[in-house]
Amino acid sequence: MKTQQASRHQFRGHNGQALMEFAIMLPFMLVLALGLIEVGRYAYISILVGNAARAGAAYGARGLLQAGDQTGISTAALNDFAGTATSGSGNTNGLDPSTLNVSSFDTCGCDINGTISVETQALCDPTPGSTPPSCAGHWIITVHVTATGTYQSLFHYPGIPGSLNVSDTTNMRVSNNPE
Repeated sequence: MKTQQASRHQFRGHNGQALMEFAIMLPFMLVLALGLIEVGRYAYISILVGNAARAGAAYGARGLLQAGDQTGISTAALNDFAGTATSGSGNTNGLDPSTLNVSSFDTCGCDINGTISVETQALCDPTPGSTPPSCAGHWIITVHVTATGTYQSLFHYPGIPGSLNVSDTTNMRVSNNPE
């Protein structure tokens, strides 16, 4: 009997210890959870921007006519960013496609036995039959698409910027088969 009374008396002061530990750790756990949410959102937007650049480059790489179609490249990238490329039902990812900036340009070169001499962008003409006479090998055209978006954090943290630019560039070789 005496041991039961001693053990009850011994634990009487520890009844609220777990509650106090939880109350102390709760703010740290909330900050950790919010940080994980913010990192996940940044990764999601980075993936969307990268996919948009790849979609624009894939459109431009389909053929010589598409490589010079800046409007079509931008439209393909914006549709992919908005999620409308396959669904056709409007914005499905919750992001405004007007926040994405898309730019593209072509570079050309002459492939002679696996060595590519790159021409300047000003001399590059991605239209069919535009191979310069100085190219004794295979004329290669590459489309370069850069997509840039902005990540906006949900909350403002001291010392951490509220928005970050997210950019990705994709380069694809243009198919020589006309479509």
